[in-house]
Amino acid sequence: MMRAQILGLAVVAAVAGVAPAMAQQQPMSFFITSVGLGQGANLGGLAGADAHCQRLAEAAGVRGRVWRAYLSTQGAGAVNARDRIGTGPWYNAKGELIARSVAELHGNSHIGKETALTERGAIVPGRGDQPNQHDILTGSTDQGMAFPAGEDRTCSNWTSSTTGAAMTGHHDRVGLSDTPAARSWNMSHPTRGPDGGCSQADLRSTGGAGLFYCFAAR
Repeated sequence: MMRAQILGLAVVAAVAGVAPAMAQQQPMSFFITSVGLGQGANLGGLAGADAHCQRLAEAAGVRGRVWRAYLSTQGAGAVNARDRIGTGPWYNAKGELIARSVAELHGNSHIGKETALTERGAIVPGRGDQPNQHDILTGSTDQGMAFPAGEDRTCSNWTSSTTGAAMTGHHDRVGLSDTPAARSWNMSHPTRGPDGGCSQADLRSTGGAGLFYCFAAR
């Protein structure tokens, strides 16, 4: 009798257009690195950052995908972060939608403290937590574009832990004021600190840990 009742309810739900409660979860295609590389903003260039994304994703059990770090570079052959991450849609480790497309990602994404999770599904500490780690490396404008050559915003294209600075965003969308920059997930402020802006100590001094966003490009 119980089995018949369950089957009957399932049929009613299907007829009514109700989605099954046990619908398959979307696989992870977006995360913040749970750890940095430990050398400040020296990530070994884009290749080193991409490899770090790949290692973390595979260690978390996600295989068969190509991962790219959301990072721009400057100067000759400059690269836009938005051009390296595929077309979407992207989901976090819990299967929650982050953005359906590149346009939505840079317009009305679902990135926030509760959704911008690590590859293990953990929340990254934000403003008000100890330590605060909401500064996420991007080197990008709010539209995911590279900055013009000149003032360094990528710590020498992610190869320096000494001179220069790196643009960061706030994954928790919270800053010192209620301004667009403070609420931006990818362009809040450049790093700074006792060593200039690219060392591990510099990243910590402004509220970071050398973490960055990873997207499944395919």
